[in-house]
This record gives sequence, structure tokens and C-alpha cells, in this order.
Amino acid sequence: MNKRIQLLSIIFLGFSSVAFSQIKEEKLILNKKREPEVKKIEKKKTSVETIKNYPPEEKSQNPVQYRITDVPAVSDFKTSTIQGQDVTPKFEGSAQNNYIQFGMGNYGKILGDANISKTLENKIEVGVDAHFLSTQGLKKEYDWDSKQSSTTLGAFLNSYGDKGKFNLNAEYGLNSYNYYGIYALQPGDVDLDQRVNQFKVNGYYDFYSNEILNDVRVKSSFLKDHFDAQENQVSILANLSKHAVEIGKSGFNLNADLGVGVEAVKSEFAILDQNSSNFVNLNLAPKVTFRKGDSYLMLGSSFAFLNSKNQNMMMAEQMKNNKTYWFPQAEFQYAAADEFKFYGGVDGGLKLNTYADLLQQNPFIVSNQYLRPTETKYHFYVGLRGDIDEMFKYDVSAGYGKMNDIMFFRANDLFDYTSVNRSAYNYANTFSAVYDNGNVGDIKGSLQYFPLANLILDTEVKFTKFDLDNYSDIYNVPLVTASIGAKYTMLDQKLMLGFKGIFASDRTTNSFVLEGVGNPVTYLSTEDTNDKVGGYADLNLSAEYKIHKNFSIFALGNNLLNSKYQTYKGYKVLGAQILGGVKITF
Repeated sequence: MNKRIQLLSIIFLGFSSVAFSQIKEEKLILNKKREPEVKKIEKKKTSVETIKNYPPEEKSQNPVQYRITDVPAVSDFKTSTIQGQDVTPKFEGSAQNNYIQFGMGNYGKILGDANISKTLENKIEVGVDAHFLSTQGLKKEYDWDSKQSSTTLGAFLNSYGDKGKFNLNAEYGLNSYNYYGIYALQPGDVDLDQRVNQFKVNGYYDFYSNEILNDVRVKSSFLKDHFDAQENQVSILANLSKHAVEIGKSGFNLNADLGVGVEAVKSEFAILDQNSSNFVNLNLAPKVTFRKGDSYLMLGSSFAFLNSKNQNMMMAEQMKNNKTYWFPQAEFQYAAADEFKFYGGVDGGLKLNTYADLLQQNPFIVSNQYLRPTETKYHFYVGLRGDIDEMFKYDVSAGYGKMNDIMFFRANDLFDYTSVNRSAYNYANTFSAVYDNGNVGDIKGSLQYFPLANLILDTEVKFTKFDLDNYSDIYNVPLVTASIGAKYTMLDQKLMLGFKGIFASDRTTNSFVLEGVGNPVTYLSTEDTNDKVGGYADLNLSAEYKIHKNFSIFALGNNLLNSKYQTYKGYKVLGAQILGGVKITF
């Protein structure tokens, strides 16, 4: 029976290589220390009891980087031709922190990575982390430059004390690329360069117990780009808690939490109408939870006190605003059995939209943005999750919410209609953030299947529908996104295979048709407010083979259907990519 399952699994992996393809060129990093998503790493203080069973000697030795920002109820779909999901295999349990690897592939790809760490006395670990990826771009698709490169250099320190763990890390990143998505003009060889420099310093202290002061986090960021945009950001978050307070002999435990945080962001732009903004946001989130076994009821609120200032060359005076927000926070779970856990609740929050965050979602925005926070007034949700025989894990939910200033990206027209020597962003090839109020409905589901000890299958599907007050459609956000993946180890864990298929439906966008008249040429512009960017189905395969405990070879295949579809209007991704390399661990 097991041989039959293994045979079907191998056939399934082979079939997948013909069926799927990916929108984003992969970052192609083996065992890269990645900054985890909020939903996977940040400890959300919902008053649910957290068991901290990690004395210092059992703590992970990997430097952990935390994001402190809240996740709004809009799609977190990220597109970029150089940064994407890491689908490379990882040998869990036998991976070593110290490694150097190098790889090369078509499209002029060069990959380099290094991670070196050392544990000193008193259980203090220090290390450095470096990553580089470059590509020559789509030379056969565009007459102008589309090459890109991404470099990250970091240093970290971990200290394990008697009462808690301390992490400090500093990172410098340089993302160099071109605004190559020109579709309405034929300019020839032009300078389309954009470069973004960002320096981050993050600190985190986590107490082993949940007594009063639970953890403290500090996050800072300093950003500057090729067009002299500057942004400084700092945030501090402290979580206070008292858990596992018994309520008489009822069998219920009481958990109490209070989150206190402050975030400040200052953004300044130097081109076009020179927008500038300054935000200071104070957050309070008290919560209490009544818990019995796996069932619980959490009740709470969150408060935000926002001071905001906006100004540009078009405004006669600075626009100031002080506002207080209140958001409901409640959640319940009824655990009928391990297989069936019903849950539901309501939440909300305020998210500061920063230039750095916008660049992560769309690197092709113009270096002049009007920034406003997004408010999720409320978001109701219900769902069902469970674990069936430790073989199937599932989670299905549906939600509905009301939001103000929903942020999405709208394509820009020409900024002037007569210039001969145009700037890199002045070819109708950039985007700007726009905002609208409205409602959002979402349905999502995830499934993990463990048919064998060495095989893991997983899939996720998300449907998100926006009903906006002023726009008939939200731009550049797909209605449906999905992914399917697998990890398979064989030959006594010397060979690891993996695949990741990523899918999305069509997206609505605006676009422009330009017509040149006269001498010198003056352009006439016509906007299409209901253009479409096609959906995608994209496959990535990966393999790593351990020749020796300290030496491995790897191969990665991306976008194997060789489809040069677009991430945003005009921005095609690379076709089929094959990269191979070697890795030395020590």
C-alpha cells in the first residue's frame, strides 16, 4: 500500500510540472533567513494562553525578524519580477546555519548567498547574512533596459538569558531595477533607472513567562530612493499579560492582555508635486479571554490615537488631523472535537500606508505618493477548522467588513505631453496609490495533507470581492488567488524535491492610449478605465541533493510554462528559468 502511495505521489509531482506556472520570478534562496509574514510569526495578543516551553538551551538559534504592522483586510498579494516566494527545498532538522552557495542560470542570472554565525560565551550568538540576485532582464522583449538586482547585507545578535531571549538585527538592502513597463510609447534606449536603499534596525525581547511584561519590540527603518524620496519609520510595541488565572472550580481559566504601541512615520518626496506626510499613531488593545480546553471566548477592544499631517505644492497650507478610533475585538472557538472546531469573531484596525510598504507591493510606483492610513471599521468572520487523524489539517472561513481609504494602485498618465528628454517615470509606466471607501467580502480555505512521513501536500484558495463607493472595480487586485505545493524527500533524506503552483484570476486596471501630433510632438491621451491584465498559472520546481553532509548541489526551475504574462500593465515577467548551483555548509 505504501509503495502504491509513493508511486502516485511521484506521478503527481511529475504531472504538476506540466500544469502550473508562477507570476513572480523567485528569489531562489536556499535556507534564506526570510522575514516571516505577520500571520505566521507575530504573537497576536488575543488573550489565548500561550505555552512557552523553551528554556535557553532549547531555543532556536536562527535570528528572527519581526514585523509589527497590522494586516488589513485587503489582499496581501505581492507582485514583483525579482522578489517572490521562496520555493527552494530546506532540509529541516539537518540544516546548518553556516553556509555559502552560488548559482547561475539563463537570463544572465547570478545567485550568491552566505550565512556565518558563531556562538560565544554566555550563549550569545553573533552572525552575518548576505544575499545577492541579479538578472539581465528581457532583452528580446524590450528595446530598453530591464535588468534588475537585489542585495541584502545583515548582521544579528541573539542572547539567551535566564528570563528571556533578546534579538538584535541590522540590515541594509539595495534594490536596483528599471521602470521598463512601457506599453503606450516606443522610446528606444532610455534611462529608466530606479534604486531603493533601505536600512533597518530591529530589536526584540521575549520573556519566557507570560507574567506581566510579555515581550517588547522596537522596529526602525530609513529609506531613500534614486529620486531623493526619504522615509523614516520607528515603532515600539509592548505586550502586558497575566495568563492562566483559575476561576474557582469551574474549569475555566482567565487570560488578560494589554498591548501598547506607538508608531511614527515621516515621508518626503522631491519630484512632481512633492508630497510629504507625517503620522504618529498610538495604539491600546485590552483583551480578556475565558478558556476551557480548546474552547474559548475572547472579548476586547482596540483604540488608535492618530496625529496626521499632509502637504504638497498644490496645497495652500498643511492639512492637519487628530482623530481617535475605536475598533471591536472579539473571537470565540467551540471545539466539538479535534476534527471540528467552530470559530468566529469581529476585528478591525488602522494601518499606516508607508512608502516602504507600497514598494513591497508594487515596486513600479512613482516616487511621489499621497499617503493615507487604511481603516478597517469592522470585519466579521466565521469558520471551521480541524485536524483529522493527524493526516488532514483544514481551515475554511468567510468574512465581511467595512473599510475606509482602501488602498490600491492606479496607472499614471504622462506627467507632461511635450517633453523630448523624459524622466524614467514619465512614459505612462508608473503607478500611484489611490483610496476609496467600501465593503469587502472574503472566502478562504487551506488544506494540508500528510499521506506519508516524507510527503507533504498543501493548498490555499482565497476569494476577495470589493464593493467601492466611487470606483466600479478595484484596480490591480485579483478576485481569486490560489496556490498548491508539495515537498517530498527520498534516498534517506539526501534528495529533496518540491513544487509550488501559484494562480490568480484576471485583474482590472486603467491604461492609456497616446497619439502624437504636430512638430514638435504633442501627445493626446485617452484613458481606458476598464482594461484587463490577464490571470496566470505558474509552476516552480526545486531539487537539492546532498552529495556529502557539507556539500550539496541544487537546481531550480521557475515559470516552467514559459509564459511572459504581466504583473502590472506593461511589466512582463521572465520566461522559463533554470538555475543550478552548489552549496557548502560548515
